[in-house]
Amino acid sequence: MNILIVPNSFKGCLSAALAGAAIAAGVRKVVPSAEIRIMPLSDGGDGLLDACRLCLGGEEIAADTFDALGRPIRAPWLKAGATAIIEMAQASGLARLAGPEEYNPLTASTFGTGCLMAKALDCKCRQIVVGLGGSATVDAGCGLAAALGFKLPDKNGKQIPPGGGSLHLLDKIVVERRDRRLRSAEIICLTDVRNPLLGPQGAARVFGPQKGAIPAQVELLEKNLARWAGIARRDLGRDVAEVPGAGAAGGAGAGCAAFFGALPRSGAEWIGEKVGLERILAAADVVFTGEGRLDSQTAFGKIPAYVGRLGRKHGKRVVALAGAVEEGACPASTGITECRCINPRGISLREAFRDAEKNLALAAGEVMMELIDSPGNQRR
Repeated sequence: MNILIVPNSFKGCLSAALAGAAIAAGVRKVVPSAEIRIMPLSDGGDGLLDACRLCLGGEEIAADTFDALGRPIRAPWLKAGATAIIEMAQASGLARLAGPEEYNPLTASTFGTGCLMAKALDCKCRQIVVGLGGSATVDAGCGLAAALGFKLPDKNGKQIPPGGGSLHLLDKIVVERRDRRLRSAEIICLTDVRNPLLGPQGAARVFGPQKGAIPAQVELLEKNLARWAGIARRDLGRDVAEVPGAGAAGGAGAGCAAFFGALPRSGAEWIGEKVGLERILAAADVVFTGEGRLDSQTAFGKIPAYVGRLGRKHGKRVVALAGAVEEGACPASTGITECRCINPRGISLREAFRDAEKNLALAAGEVMMELIDSPGNQRR
């Protein structure tokens, strides 16, 4: 029996590689003879560097940069030939902050991620891939732009302070001093969502609260992002508010499109193409995927839905395992055959994190037991 395991990371708990190993252990316990292939994936958020290192190789480089609150840190990026892989979460992510008490979407900035992009240009990279998941920011990617030489002055000609809370001060966008090396570089921005910049499904209203914004701040950020979008349309000639994925990373998807001409792309599809996932999946008997939570966002760019759609195309059974499964998370459109929560009812988050590997293995084993005990199958 040929088993393919293609998980995303279980955010804050297990890397995609560890999740894959746990699922494989559960499969082997029931079907020792199974041929198992593990392909850890990323949709552009957590785990992008790890997944790309496996499929592209390259050298991980630690660089001096800044976290979302402007504090000096060291953050990794991956150099694979002339391609740089940068994970926004590594520099400008919520995971870099001490906890919710430090979340501040009004001042948090993507500047540190822009510094990593500049480091990549210093290393003569001509393709820069930026994964936009996990950010602590709602600044429309203005920090990225500032780090790469764009001027964002107020009406007095002074650079506006970092963060989405200051965008109402923006008077214009000045491109003359942007890093000249951007002209010959290809910027690719990967997202795991297709949300627009503005409105009920936009960056402020959907993702702002996750980054610590209270209702009044959400509305301020919404107005500020709308103002920025208007100025970007006027000064850069790019109308990006409705671009699918514009709302990713607090509007950094829109920022990448406006400042760099880099329309957001599905991270799942991009890395799936790099690893040749469809060809490998077509030869599998059963496919396991999963991530920490399956919810209403799963169908829009997440790894399980991408794998599920490929599985449906090739008539494969695709089982998605997760720490939490929201009702209706896996509609038929995802192609996922079965969604299964790995955690027993009533356990605490601490217990769920502690026992994640064990529970993943148990859930995978249960799936295999049910599969081989079903009519038309026999134990092997």
